[in-house]
Amino acid sequence: MAWRCTGSTNAELIQNMAKAGIITSDRVIAAMSKVNRSHYVRHPRTAYEDSPQPIGHGATISAPHMHAHAAEDLLPFLKPGARVLDVGSGSGYLAAVFYHLIQDPADPKSADGKVVGIEHIPELVEWSVENLRKDKLSPALDEGKIKMIAGDGRKGSSPEDGPFDAIHVGAAAPTMPAALIEQLARPGRMFIPVGTHAQQILQVDKDESGNVTETPLLDVLYVPLTDRDKQM
Repeated sequence: MAWRCTGSTNAELIQNMAKAGIITSDRVIAAMSKVNRSHYVRHPRTAYEDSPQPIGHGATISAPHMHAHAAEDLLPFLKPGARVLDVGSGSGYLAAVFYHLIQDPADPKSADGKVVGIEHIPELVEWSVENLRKDKLSPALDEGKIKMIAGDGRKGSSPEDGPFDAIHVGAAAPTMPAALIEQLARPGRMFIPVGTHAQQILQVDKDESGNVTETPLLDVLYVPLTDRDKQM
């Protein structure tokens, strides 16, 4: 069903994912409706296809239904004021969705919210910032509420950026990156594809005491989480 959600517009794409039961939350519908996918792909005419698309430098933007799965799974931790890390942030699309999910003009806690996107290809980081500005998110970038950086996402972000209430990983790690688990808040949740030939999305939860549990969610096929030299 997931692959049948293609629409002719951003609104129709989101509506189709809701009809398919992939999106079940009004909050996710609202956030994804504020982010025009055409600003985050190389070929706008295919922006609303429910499929992964190349964005250059050996990277891809995931299919919309996978972004929806991630937003829905992390939703309990995407509250006003939350800190979010997007590893393999690519074109910046999901960073924008997360930003809208942790902002609520009526909630003063929103002022503390922050989304950090980390990508090891500097050219993609620069492009993602351009995309976010096209999508009317210049104020969030200028105020530091969205921060896009170049670096090795397997190592997480700078200590001052975390700990993170929610972490999304957009490429498959061969094994669970210990640094990302360390940077999870207590409590916190991570959505990450793990594996080489056989891959699964794992929901990684850390409780208030620091205990970590892993729950398999989906069988998937993602590009590998690697370094710049191996990807280029």
